[in-house]
Parts: sequence; C-alpha cells; structure tokens
Amino acid sequence: MRRPRRKAEETREDILQAAETLFRERGIAGCSIADIAQALSMSPANIFKHFHSKPALVDAICERHIHHLVDRLATLDEQAPAPTRMARVACNIMEAHLQDIRENPHLFEMILMVSKANLPSAMIYRQKIEDLFADLITQGMAAGTYHCKDANAASQRASAAFASILHPVLLANADLGELHDRCDGLAELVNAALQNPFAK
Repeated sequence: MRRPRRKAEETREDILQAAETLFRERGIAGCSIADIAQALSMSPANIFKHFHSKPALVDAICERHIHHLVDRLATLDEQAPAPTRMARVACNIMEAHLQDIRENPHLFEMILMVSKANLPSAMIYRQKIEDLFADLITQGMAAGTYHCKDANAASQRASAAFASILHPVLLANADLGELHDRCDGLAELVNAALQNPFAK
C-alpha cells in the first residue's frame, strides 16, 4: 500500500531538522544535500523542491532560530519598567548568542554564512530586534519615561547602538571579560538618551 502523502509543511520541517542535525555533527562544508536526502530516505530532488540550494536551507534554519530567540525574550519581565526591560533584553540576547558560540558552533557557522551572503534571515533578525525595541520604547513613552516622537525611528538608533553586543559575528571576536560592562554601559547610554525630554 502506498504511504499517504505528507503535507509540504511537515516535509519541510523534517528537512530542516535533519539538516541541522547533520550540520551539527559534520559542519556545513562536510554535509551535502545528498547526505540530508539519504538521512531522510528521500531523493535530493525532493529536498530541492523545498529549498533551492544549501544556502537557502541554512537561511531557513537561521530564520527559525531567530524567531525562537527573539519571541522568547520579547515577553521577558513584561511588567518591569521599560528602562529595566531594555537593559535586560539586550543583555539576554547577547548571552544567548554567546551560548550558541560556545555550545553550537554549527549555528555560528550558519550565521556567518548568512551575514556574508546577506541572506534574508539577516534582515529578518535586524527587523525583529528593531520591532522588539520599538515595543519597549512605546511602553516607555506610554508610561512617560521615554521622550521621543517616533518609536520606530528611535528603535533603529537603539539597535545600531547595541550592534557590538547583538551581532553574533562581532561578539565572536570580542573580549569576553568586558562584554557585560559594555552591555550595561550601552543600556545606560540608550536609556539616558530616550529619557531626555530635550531629545524630542
């Protein structure tokens, strides 16, 4: 009897899971589309139906990781004042990246590929961070803590200010001993700017 056809979303998820497992075990360079297909007992052509290239597959894995990371931190300390949340969210994103660099080198290898090739997930990460900061700034404006005209424009500037602790590639080459001081200092600087009533 022929097996029932699986939904495209299920097949896509299976491919992502198998690819990430093999990338973790062998590294990206040591794993081909044919290897992923073999692990799933399907043809390489079936992989290409869902992902047109290995970089596209890497990009999809990174995008999934980005959504999981940022969405998890978006609800962190929701009842805390906006300046407190700003500092905690920035430092927690930094910590999550440092943990991946230590424990999931395959993921860092993928992020490096995505950054160099300017793949869509790199832009998605930037937008997710800016949206997260925009929500925090809007919360602060509603409470009368932050003073600015445009939360979205302010979030772009805040994201740029935090770049040295939020970009995984920059973190990989940073002095780990001073990163926490840098994070605290940047949060203090960003909060001071946003709380300045003359910055409107």
